[in-house]
Amino acid sequence: MTKKKTNLSDHAELPDGQSYKIGIAVARWNEEITSALLSGSKQTLIEAGVKEDNIKVIQVPGAFELTVASKMLLQTESFDGIIALGCVIKGETSHNEYINNAVANGLTQLSLVSGKPCTFGLLTPNDMQQALDRSGGKHGNKGHEAAATVLEMIALKKSLTEPASKIGY
Repeated sequence: MTKKKTNLSDHAELPDGQSYKIGIAVARWNEEITSALLSGSKQTLIEAGVKEDNIKVIQVPGAFELTVASKMLLQTESFDGIIALGCVIKGETSHNEYINNAVANGLTQLSLVSGKPCTFGLLTPNDMQQALDRSGGKHGNKGHEAAATVLEMIALKKSLTEPASKIGY
């Protein structure tokens, strides 16, 4: 029987990100949570060798704006990938479902159209404690996971697009 993982922030090995350029869009709404997600993302990128000068962070009002901000980043500079960070805590209405679905669908479409990974670092907790648990608490830091994912996807793309070396020709 397998044990359910409760902290997915433990990754074996990160790809070498020394040559990568990463954009990060982060929502100010629920800033206590999103700033912790941002710290986790930046720490992971730097640990993987991404130069601080190759990490650009922009802030937007809320989670709904993450998709268009990610697109703006891709249009203004030559980023290898984008990390979108936010937190939408469930309230009394289903408003959170509309926002979460819009961001997930928007980032998926942006990834497909641009051919560059745009990772979903949007927390969708039921309450503040769940958000805290996932932004550096007992369930790790989902900002770290979003950064590890973008690094892995960039490395995958590069491995598929770089020409194979040939001997003798």
